[in-house]
Amino acid sequence: MAIQVGEKIPDVTIKTSGMKDLSTGALCAGKKVVLFAVPGAFTPTCSEQHFPGFIEKVADFKAKGVDVIACMSVNDAFVMDAWAKDRGAGEDITLLADGNADFAKALGLEMDGTGIGFGTRAQRFALVIEDGVVTHTAIEAPMKFEVSSAEAILGAL
Repeated sequence: MAIQVGEKIPDVTIKTSGMKDLSTGALCAGKKVVLFAVPGAFTPTCSEQHFPGFIEKVADFKAKGVDVIACMSVNDAFVMDAWAKDRGAGEDITLLADGNADFAKALGLEMDGTGIGFGTRAQRFALVIEDGVVTHTAIEAPMKFEVSSAEAILGAL
């Protein structure tokens, strides 16, 4: 079952830039976090619509008191670093590499992409997290991009 409003973010160790370990619990402790997930770096909707929206709206999120904007995908840290550079993300968005889908599974937000050659991936979603507790969920229906956009999450803040 997918994580719900009022639940604590599971503490899972994932990778970030430079293959550094990062605890999801520590990432969210004492902070207001917007975490959005994409099925894959360099894929069309993720690269052309989802990720760019958050890059363009960093200042708007910061103005609403967001401490951390994090983008997660079931890719390795090297792919996530290359994608961030390719998209011009700069230092304002934390890239989370959930290479084994451990965090996606712990959230109950994994998807089976074997039919299109993706294997297990994260569903497209966005969460607002305050001091480690989910305060808003925006989980997309399969093959949709409507509720987890930067604009939609800004509207929910």
